[in-house]
Amino acid sequence: MGDDQWTRLGKFMSNETIEAVCTSLQALSKSQASRFSVVLHGGEPLLLGASRLKYLLESLRNVLPLEYPISIQTNGILITTELLDICSTFRASLSVSIDGPRQLHDAQRIKFDGGGTFDEVLRGIEMLESHSDALFLYAGLLAVVDPCSDPQEVYTFFKTIGAPSVDFLYKDGNHCRLPLSKAFFESVEYGSWMASLFNIYISDPDPIRIRILDDMTKAILGGLISKEGMGVSDFGILIIDTDGTIAKNDTLKSSFNGADRFSVSRNIRDTVLGEFLKSDEFQAYRRMQRPSCLQCSLCPELKVCGGGMTLHRWSDDNAFNNPSIYCSDQLYLIGMIRQQLAQYQIVYA
Repeated sequence: MGDDQWTRLGKFMSNETIEAVCTSLQALSKSQASRFSVVLHGGEPLLLGASRLKYLLESLRNVLPLEYPISIQTNGILITTELLDICSTFRASLSVSIDGPRQLHDAQRIKFDGGGTFDEVLRGIEMLESHSDALFLYAGLLAVVDPCSDPQEVYTFFKTIGAPSVDFLYKDGNHCRLPLSKAFFESVEYGSWMASLFNIYISDPDPIRIRILDDMTKAILGGLISKEGMGVSDFGILIIDTDGTIAKNDTLKSSFNGADRFSVSRNIRDTVLGEFLKSDEFQAYRRMQRPSCLQCSLCPELKVCGGGMTLHRWSDDNAFNNPSIYCSDQLYLIGMIRQQLAQYQIVYA
């Protein structure tokens, strides 16, 4: 959606930068009480190859004990037994991106020659499932919602391939560049699709876990959740690019070119993370999670939806001072879940 910073970044993080990352994370783990997670994503993390991946994971595990989760988000194409053995050794789990059955997945996730990647991804998932340490390694699947698809077909597919869990994402978009297949602000294509999925999910006596629906139900019932774009609990996300640059959540790049950059460029090589996390600029970035517009502040469902993800609030006129472009979808979905809970006579907050 216009971001071009990737053209100026190296493909791989150097060993010197990895050492700086590990030194910083070790110091952070000792300076704050709450634990944090480390996620390798991209691009495609498994392009690192066996030797680079082993060096990175071993370096991280040398400074972070096992209670600090390390995970990898991968498209699954490059999964091999050797890579899985490395991940097992250093306790790094994997989540695989796949959007559903072949025709749905291959419509968006294609190779340079234009062909689909479904067969390669499924082969990677099968290797992951068959590994001796699969119970730990296989964290689940990540899918992007296509509101033109059949939610029953998608759900059945994920059950058929034995997914331990699936999480769903809405497509990137905002008030000036509408998400694919969303007609206008008040339309509910995505909310309707998710509501249908919820009805299928709650009717299944042996369901696979769907985190976004579990978390939304938990929030409706009065529980606290820690998930980007949902609920009212605070958390922090920092990105470290291959050159060591510290950035905001990279999803912000879809708002405008450079939206993920701090006003003063900082590098992990010369920044004390513990001090930076206390800075005014980081705290201002963290407050962006909470919506600033009046419509959201007055909404009775704010504690559930949390105002949605920050990137979905952008408009060229009002910056992030808008409700999410998915506001109507989320209100529709929340209303449908409340109706279902009422049928089950569940008392909620």
